[in-house]
Amino acid sequence: MSASWAGLARGAAAGAAGTTAHNATTYLDMVVRGRAASDAPQQVVAALAEAAGLELPGNRREQARRLSALGPLAGTVTGVTLGGIAGVLRSAGLRMPTAVGGPLLGVAAMVAADGPVAALRISDPRSWSVTDWVADVVPHLVYGFTTHATLVAVSRVAEGREAVPHSSPGTILRAAALGAATGSRSTAGITAIALTSGRGDHGAVASRLGGRTGTAATTVAAAAELVADKLPGAPSRLAPPGLVSRLALGATSAAAMAHRDRADAMLPTLVGLVSAVATSVLGSRLRASAAHRFGSDKPGAFAEDAAAVLLGWLGARRAPKDALITAEPMAR
Repeated sequence: MSASWAGLARGAAAGAAGTTAHNATTYLDMVVRGRAASDAPQQVVAALAEAAGLELPGNRREQARRLSALGPLAGTVTGVTLGGIAGVLRSAGLRMPTAVGGPLLGVAAMVAADGPVAALRISDPRSWSVTDWVADVVPHLVYGFTTHATLVAVSRVAEGREAVPHSSPGTILRAAALGAATGSRSTAGITAIALTSGRGDHGAVASRLGGRTGTAATTVAAAAELVADKLPGAPSRLAPPGLVSRLALGATSAAAMAHRDRADAMLPTLVGLVSAVATSVLGSRLRASAAHRFGSDKPGAFAEDAAAVLLGWLGARRAPKDALITAEPMAR
């Protein structure tokens, strides 16, 4: 089997895993909020069939049932196809870290799903609420990270490279803390990684952020955010730009910590992403509650500052063995 075909097969398998994770996240959202399933995929299939002059067989009830199956089936085909394309690109030499490749695949999946919806005027994304955007963005990012991480893991085995150790429970908990810190303050998790890392650390993100330039840049960004967060005109963290950046930074900081520990970054990345989502929503509601109770959100803002610092420190602190490894070269 040629490298391209092997990459296609591995990518399709990874895409199937990502699609499963996407569907599970969507169904979990439906359970938590008690919302109905979206009928947009069925409407897209129906519109495309009508434009092509095709008519589904059967009476109206049978046609409706077929559409209810064709909508999710089209989503599955899209997810597997995007994974296959990623696998072919990887076999051609395009290698990206999960913190980069995951969001890119997530965005590609969003474009593939939402593009036809907008083009066929089934729905206008510009009119979506913050909740609608969260319900759309999060499952697609979960798809992207799961697909990319699975593709990397499968490729390592196929290429005969050394397997990466599984993440320990401690690593997972630290990933959750970094994601929570990022949900509170978008730069908290990545700044904590910079302040606790060095240039000789394993992993591209930790080693680069651990240098003087990376440490200075993240510290300045974190200080600026602490000030800007208290200003009256500060945008909502749940607006699409702010929310997407928090998800990406939460996943990136968790992945950087896992790579620095020489552990598999797949699960920590997903945990960091989900934790960032949860604390973004929770933090916004707690701030609103504090403003209602005290007449100002400043008490809630300063309490959140402290929580972000503490969570960042807990998430980025080094395991004892890592501290020893780092200290030995310095002692020599």
